[in-house]
Amino acid sequence: MNEIIKFAKETGAYLLFGNLGENWKSLVMILISLLLLYLGIKKKFEPLLLVGIAFGMLLTNLTAFVPGSEMYHTGLWQDFMAGKVGYGDILHEGGFLDILYIGVKTCIYPCLIFVGIGAMTDFGPLISNPKSLLLGAAAQVGIFVTFIGCIKLGFAQQAAASIGIIGGADGPTAIYTTSKLYPKLLGPIAVAAYSYMALVPVIQPPIMRLLTTKKERRIVMKPLREVSKTEKIIFPIAVTIIVSLLVPSATPLIGCLMLGNLWKESGVCERLCKTAQNELMNIVTIFLGISVGATATAKAFLNLDTLKILAMGIAAFAIGTASGVLLAKFMNLFTKNKINPLIGSAGVSAVPMAARVSQSEGQKEDPSNFLLMHAMGPNVAGVIGSAIAAGVLISLIPA
Repeated sequence: MNEIIKFAKETGAYLLFGNLGENWKSLVMILISLLLLYLGIKKKFEPLLLVGIAFGMLLTNLTAFVPGSEMYHTGLWQDFMAGKVGYGDILHEGGFLDILYIGVKTCIYPCLIFVGIGAMTDFGPLISNPKSLLLGAAAQVGIFVTFIGCIKLGFAQQAAASIGIIGGADGPTAIYTTSKLYPKLLGPIAVAAYSYMALVPVIQPPIMRLLTTKKERRIVMKPLREVSKTEKIIFPIAVTIIVSLLVPSATPLIGCLMLGNLWKESGVCERLCKTAQNELMNIVTIFLGISVGATATAKAFLNLDTLKILAMGIAAFAIGTASGVLLAKFMNLFTKNKINPLIGSAGVSAVPMAARVSQSEGQKEDPSNFLLMHAMGPNVAGVIGSAIAAGVLISLIPA
């Protein structure tokens, strides 16, 4: 009988209900993880990553009630940040999630995801209409405005930069920047970044309609010129060289993005391109989601700063959307061939969802107006822009 009682006291259920006063925050985090699983599975909010993040969150918070699981050790990573242990100690003493998290900490996962994104991206619309690069750049204004706003709210510069990058609507870039500058906020920032990416069709349309007139939304743009294969091959090489020389800190992301694109456009690396698009992308997405979710512990997530992150993240996203639309309107004052301002909102790098929103809003005013390919120019420019913005912040702000 004593053995049965002893076994019962060692179960997670006993630790949960017998010590609820101390562990209630972990219980709340478990409920949040279940909510995120619901949103990812039922509502299809960025499910490829959000389901993994939510499940990683579930696993790491279960350790409060199942201490023998040995999957993720917050204390071990605190010692790592303090310089008391190294990666070798984590490999030797860490659990399953600790080992996977090394790929986040070393920024390997975001870079590999950028290889896959590059292999799936067609930069043709951007090359065909170089002006769309300006629209992609304008959408990054939200990052820097939010960065300043976060400093005013009392955040450290490193934390402010990590929160501001949410405005780029690029999950891997947000994870990369936060891992470099302020890993304590990785869990909340990753959840916010991917949640807002999923909410693009909800957040953007009201802003787009507010800032444009019916006449502007009906502007029909001239067809894009056909881009040669040679141009598409030269583009990733040229961008890598230029960005590396101007913003060295952005080289890992831009270099990986352009490598994947070069495999795609060269036509001689079909096997590698398919692997980057499928197997590599899928494997890294699994590792990234679970390990990022593991950092969303009760102590890191349930605080006032998390609410501020959510609020400032959506502000960054809204400002980026508005900036792209307003720049398009401004450019129309000086250009003969008018730009439909709706494509400016696609400058945030939620590819291709933001471009589809531009197309959808345009067709509400004129069903015969096809803006998708025009919007893809600013959209893919936004991917480059957010990576460069991340590089600028990382280079200017000491970790």
